This record gives sequence, structure tokens and C-alpha cells, in this order.
Amino acid sequence: MMFSASSQVIIVSPILPNIARELSIPEAHLGWLVTIYAAMLGVFALIVGPISDKIGRRRIILFGCSAMSITLMLHAAATSFGSLLIVRGLSGVAGGMLSGSAVSYVGDYFPYEKRGWANGWVMSAAAVGQIAGIPLGKFLAGLYSFKWPFVLFGITMIFAVFLVWRYVPQPDVVRNTDRLTIGRALSNYATLLRDRKISAATLAYVLMFASMGIYLVYLPTWLEHEIGLANNDIVLLFLFGGLMNVMTGPMAGQLSDRIGRKPLIVSSCLGLSLIMILTTFVVTGRAVAFGVFALAMIMIAMRMSPFQSLITSLVPAERRGSLMSLSIAIGQIGMGLASGLAGTAYTQYGYLSNTVMGALSMLMMAGIVHYFLPEPTAGTAAAPAASA
Repeated sequence: MMFSASSQVIIVSPILPNIARELSIPEAHLGWLVTIYAAMLGVFALIVGPISDKIGRRRIILFGCSAMSITLMLHAAATSFGSLLIVRGLSGVAGGMLSGSAVSYVGDYFPYEKRGWANGWVMSAAAVGQIAGIPLGKFLAGLYSFKWPFVLFGITMIFAVFLVWRYVPQPDVVRNTDRLTIGRALSNYATLLRDRKISAATLAYVLMFASMGIYLVYLPTWLEHEIGLANNDIVLLFLFGGLMNVMTGPMAGQLSDRIGRKPLIVSSCLGLSLIMILTTFVVTGRAVAFGVFALAMIMIAMRMSPFQSLITSLVPAERRGSLMSLSIAIGQIGMGLASGLAGTAYTQYGYLSNTVMGALSMLMMAGIVHYFLPEPTAGTAAAPAASA
């Protein structure tokens, strides 16, 4: 599931030049393909979060996988910028069902002292997408059409539907017994945001996703146009970066179980900000581009699973779906707006402006995590281990 869901998002950035050529889309408009997906994901994550607290994560994940497989297949019918925006928006709806529920499921099923390890393995599926799915998708987009990668991940998502239905149990955790209404859901979200640590975590999510949208969306375009990397070079770049990510993710998660989440989160944010700001100054050819991108992927892997494990500890299980959906929704909206801004910044001021804004976002995230988020222990985490 995570392989398919993450790959269909990551593939957009490396095939933006293919989409632009095939549909005659101006470069400045390409970022809105990311914006519409992120916006729809954010809205529907907010809707689904309280529902998953009420009926359980498994049902939401199963329905979300089914919806995602259908919407990815619909990409084959996109023949214009407008129709592609529509199907990306529909994919965002399905993504909204999966994003918060997937992370919340890990929090439900695994005790806090093992969540870093578990999240590291689950999130490494995104890196597997870079290793296998993204190179294959980029190859298909170059050989046939940009539509084929989405169809490919739609097929693998159909397989995920079967795997979830057959092998994924519903954790035995306390569910929210309150009556499910729009007013109550909005009230619960407002209550969450009034909590200082929750609002800090949500802002950190916004900065994390915004930095990725600003820095990564136009990186392949810049590498092709300014540095001279070919289509196959971009394929190998993502493959190599994915290898670094998949090797680092589980180790970082397991290390965070032993030494704490915050040291890894803060250090990776600082390291990533330095990599971002140096990109346009040090990347002058293929070899350096590979090295810089690999380091960026290592920093991202070091941050992701510890940060998600940290956030799942902030509330009890019966509110975890709402919290993760709120954080991811606002974060995705931030990424969507940042991706739209990235297009304007790239065309008006060059890629250096993207790297500077991305680096500043990472520095602010490091400060928020360090000063405003608590570091719980297994004995003080908000939710106990679940069994199935």
C-alpha cells in the first residue's frame, strides 16, 4: 500500500518535464498538479480522521486503497491540463483516506518503544518506490506517455487491496464512542489545536511538507535544464537516492527507539537545510548531483519515522486518527501552497530561491521540535500498546 500510494506522489516531480511536453503546459503551472492533490488530500484527511477513530483504521485503509486504485487508472483518460488536474484531485481524495490512517494504524498496533522501528519499515516503502517504481515510471513516461506510471501504480494498489483484506487485522484498541457529527468533529479539532504541543506539531508538519514541495518539485526540472542531466540520469538519481533512504529509514527508526526521537529529528532538519542551501552552489555535474540527492534522502529518512512516532504519542488511541489527519491535512495544504509558490519562484528568480525557502523551513521545524515538543518515554506515552 505504502509503495503504491507514495510512488504515485513521488513520480509527479521527475515526470513534470514529460507532462509539460505532452500536454503543452507552461512550467509555471506545473506546481499546481501537486497543489490540487495536496489540497484534496488535506480536506478529506480531516473528514476521515474522526471516522477512523470511530469505526477503526482497517476499514478506512481498505476503502482508501480501493479508491486509489480506481483514480490512478483514470489517469489514462487525461488528455488536457484540466482533466489531469481533476484526476490528481480525485487521487488526493483517496490519499486523504490513507495518509493519517496508515500512520495511526502503526500507533494502534505497536507499543511506543517499537514504533520507530515499525514506522521506519513502513515508510521505507516510499524509498522502495524510488528504487523500483520511480525509475520504471520515469522510463515508461519517456518511452510511451506520462499516464503509464499512474496506471502501473494503480495495478499494484489493486494487489494492496487484497493484501490488506487478507492479512491486516484490526488492532484491539479503545475507539471513540462519541456520536459522530460535523459539529463534534470540528470541536475536537479546535480542542486539539488549543493544545500547545499539538499546534506545534501541526506547524512542524506544515514546514516539513512545505520544504519538500519547494525543494523537490522543481529539482528534476532544474537538473535537466541547467545541469544537463538526461532522462536516464534522473531515473538513476532517484534509484540511488531511494537506496540510501531505504537503508537509513529502519535504522533511524530503531535508533530513535533507543536514544529518543528529538535528537534525530533536529539533527536531520539542520543537515537537510544545509544540503538545500548548498545545492545550486555545489551541484555542477552528474556525480555531485547524485551525492547531494543521496544525502538529502538520508536526512529525510532520519527525520520521517522518528517524527511520526513522536506525534502518535501525543494523544490517546481514540483521538490518534483525528490528530494525524489534522497534522497531515494542514501539512499537505502547506505543501500544496508551497508547490504553487515553487513554480513562481523557479520561473521568476531561479532554483536558488527554492533552495533558500526550503532551508528556512527546515530551520524553523528544527526550532519547533527542539523547544515545543515533549520527548515521551514508553511509560509516559499517551497510548498503550495494542494487540490483535
